[in-house]
Amino acid sequence: MKKTIKKISLSLLALAMAFGATAQTVKVPAPSPLQTLKQSFALSEITIEYSRPSARGRVVFGDVVPFGKVWRTGANGSTKITFGEDVKVEGKAVKAGTYALYSIPGKDSFTFMLYKDLKLGGDVSNYSAENELIRFAVKSSKVTEKVETFTMNVSDITASSSNIELTWENTRAAFNVTADIDASIMASIDKAINKDNKPYYQAASYYYDNNKDMKLALEWVNKAVEQNPKAYWVMLLKAKIELKLKDKAAAKASAEKVIEMAKADKDDAYIKNGENLLIEINKLK
Repeated sequence: MKKTIKKISLSLLALAMAFGATAQTVKVPAPSPLQTLKQSFALSEITIEYSRPSARGRVVFGDVVPFGKVWRTGANGSTKITFGEDVKVEGKAVKAGTYALYSIPGKDSFTFMLYKDLKLGGDVSNYSAENELIRFAVKSSKVTEKVETFTMNVSDITASSSNIELTWENTRAAFNVTADIDASIMASIDKAINKDNKPYYQAASYYYDNNKDMKLALEWVNKAVEQNPKAYWVMLLKAKIELKLKDKAAAKASAEKVIEMAKADKDDAYIKNGENLLIEINKLK
């Protein structure tokens, strides 16, 4: 009898071990999958790491995510956002680094908090205002098409500003991020222009795009043309700068040169760019 019981016990143990080994190899989808979003912005990157729950037929804001209470802004651990350089978030200074992003949803607004303690995770019962770096409120809005899965994005990107937005179910909320990059770029230009391999084209482009000293931009673009006389994209910039300086004759000659060189290279895009610029030049009185 004892031998029989022992055999049964050993068989059950072997079965349990076999089941455990099998269970360890089974992989199933995460209910709230993790996403890491990297977006080049200004002179660095914005990185957002967050988990993405789905509505699954539920009412989200005001039910699954209560109004007026701290939310981890996603699922599982807290959402983390990393700024690669010093920025301003809704006008508030934020040093480069990684922060947890918590929020308090409301019926028609969201309050967002950048949180310095990255270990709190989803344990919002221990949330402490003392660990907040900044807090700010923004208006939320309704979206016409239902968003099933919680989504974060970096949108409306320019050279020095962008919006970080979240959408879920029928709600959207976004906040603004800006970077003061002009001083850094100007310093880099000043330093680079004094070296042997001078970035005349890049410097002239920045001056043109940001409405700085057009006479200096023209001086630089002329040197860029000397460096690469067959580069019709450089000649196009020269024509644009001359147009800003209201030198109609020079701008027209440069634009015609762009078209000539682009045709020789069979570059339809730059042929069109040159033709469009000629139209603008001819409007100049």
